[in-house]
Amino acid sequence: MIFDILGWIGMVLVLIAYGLLSSNKIPNGKLYQILNVVAAVFMAIGLLPKNAWFSFALQVAWAIIGVVAIIKIMKTEKKK
Repeated sequence: MIFDILGWIGMVLVLIAYGLLSSNKIPNGKLYQILNVVAAVFMAIGLLPKNAWFSFALQVAWAIIGVVAIIKIMKTEKKK
């Protein structure tokens, strides 16, 4: 049950993040990337008991890409 709840929360976070970005409410910055990382982690956790390994791998990759983006953003912010 908790796995399904986390998966659904992750899915909603992805939609919120993309909706905010697409409507120019937030930039493609740290907040957007954090929402994506949290969403990917929640969805990956939700997929664990389902044995949907291709989808799990996608979420792990999505989270890694987001973490790398956050690190780059933070490095850029420190230079300013």
